Formats: sequence, C-alpha cells, structure tokens
Amino acid sequence: MQIKYGFTLMNIDEFEAYISNIMVARTIITLQEHHTYSPDYALFNGSNHFELQRGMKSYHVNSNGWDDIGQHFTIFPDGMVMTGRNIEKSPACIYGQNANAVCIENLGNFDTGADIVRDSQKNTIIRAAAVICLKFNIPVSTDGIVYHHWFRLSDGVRNNGSGGNKSCPGTNFFGGNKVGDCQQNFLPLVKAVLSGQTNNNTNTIIKYVSVTASALNIRKKPDSQSAKATDRDPALFGAVLRIYKEQNGWYKISGSKNHWVYGRYTVDVTRATVIADALNVRNQPSASGLRIASLQRGEEVFVYEEQSGWCRISTEQKWVSKTFLQ
Repeated sequence: MQIKYGFTLMNIDEFEAYISNIMVARTIITLQEHHTYSPDYALFNGSNHFELQRGMKSYHVNSNGWDDIGQHFTIFPDGMVMTGRNIEKSPACIYGQNANAVCIENLGNFDTGADIVRDSQKNTIIRAAAVICLKFNIPVSTDGIVYHHWFRLSDGVRNNGSGGNKSCPGTNFFGGNKVGDCQQNFLPLVKAVLSGQTNNNTNTIIKYVSVTASALNIRKKPDSQSAKATDRDPALFGAVLRIYKEQNGWYKISGSKNHWVYGRYTVDVTRATVIADALNVRNQPSASGLRIASLQRGEEVFVYEEQSGWCRISTEQKWVSKTFLQ
C-alpha cells in the first residue's frame, strides 16, 4: 500500500480488506462502472499511477469546476486500485444518478478497436465489484450495478443507450456496454466471486434519515460532549443514513460500533422501489410539472416528503407520483 498526493494505491487483496473494514455513514445502493477513455493504456507506463490520478483530479477541478476528482476509485491496467474522492461524498459521474452511488473509473479506452481489458485489470474489476456489493448489500443486477451508457447525457434519464448517450464504459467492456451484455458477461462473474459469501451485519435498520447540516459530526456516545469518532468522516448534507437505535434524540448509525449523530440535524426519509416501467420525475408535485428525469422499474429512491399523492425523492425539487412507488 502506497500513499501520495492524498491518494492510496492498493492491490486487490488490500482493497478487499479496505472495503470490508471501512465505515461509511451514507447509504449506498448502486455501483457505477466507467472507463476513463483518456488517459488510456498508451499513457500508462506501469509506474505512473499517482501522476495519472493527479492529472484526472486536476482536469475535474480546473476544467469541469468540480470540488474534487469525480470517482471514488480508479482501477489501473496492472490491477492496482487507487482511492479518489471521499466515499462519504457523492461522486460526479452520472448526471442525476450520483446521490447514493459508488463510482469506479477503469483506466483505459474500452471502445471496440481501442484498448482490450488486460486479465490483471479484469480480475480486479470483478473482485472490486463483488466486495463493494457485499459490503453495501447492493444487488448484483442491472439495477444495482449500472453502466454510464445507460443514462442519457443531457438529463440523466435511463434509456439504456437508445440515444444521446456516452459509450462509457466502452463498447467492448466485458463484451459490450448494453444491459444485455452486462447481464450475460459481467454479472455472472461477480456472482461467482460472491458465491457462498454473505453480509454478516444482522442488525435491524429501524429507519433512514437524511442529513440537513453541511457536515454532521459522528460521536462515540449519544451526547454532544462525547468525543468524535476518529475512524470515519462526518456525514455530509443530503447523505442518507441507516438508523439502528434511537436514544434521547440521538441516532446510532452503525450496526457494529457506537457511532451516533444528533437527530436534530436530520429528516426522516423512506426507502421505496419504482413499480412502473417508466416513472416520470417532475419539478413540482403535479402532472403539469416539467419532466426532468425518468426512473425505471426496480430502481430505488428515498422519499423526503409527500404532498397530494406526490413524493419528493431528493433534497431538490424532484417529484414522482406515489401511485408508482412501493
């Protein structure tokens, strides 16, 4: 394991241990797979991992205007994995789809005729997806693991690549970038790694809340005078937290450790699943509201507010009909 420029470089065994032990406050329900396109294999010399990652961060910050590198993790051609933005922060990777996601950028251009995924990188991509799905209880399905190609660039609507989409993670990424390619060529490999493995967290989640403060301290006891937890970062605005216990206005957010947040700086939300084939997202609680996105059957959302048969599913003004949620 090596650290430089604020990034940590790991092999896949180290990464699996890192993910298994990391404490994350926000609720994660999807894993995004991407390719970097540039830099590609031609720019990787086997020893410039940190320089390439720093270059991507510089581009994301200085050219895109983001506050950090977009992805949480980068997987290199030699199978090494590098940390990116803080996992407590939503990624900047798929427009409108980042709130409850983890983003992986696989270094290379995997469009047909360009780079071909090396076995070393392929093995890490599969194992990394498996350990992330296991850690966060993400279903190994095309609702849980998603490709950038499936979402329209202009508004983030999922149209499964029918028009106005990037090719990312590449037209030859594990046999293709379509939903069917993922189902046939990628998901079975992830499932094979997970065969026989189960998430050992049997603690019951009593509810979910969303953080309303810009940064919410996590303490070791349900008391404002208690020491802050040193093994995890504060929960950030909009993060959805899992609550395991309530005590005197404090919420326990870990099933295995005494980690608490003050409930005054949160709002209750409800987890729901889309049951319509296509569910329009509008900018106000009305059928006359502007359509700003669309959700597919099986996608999960968190409901912040209900109003006249409509549900707000974001800290922003994004509304869907309650009829099509379960």
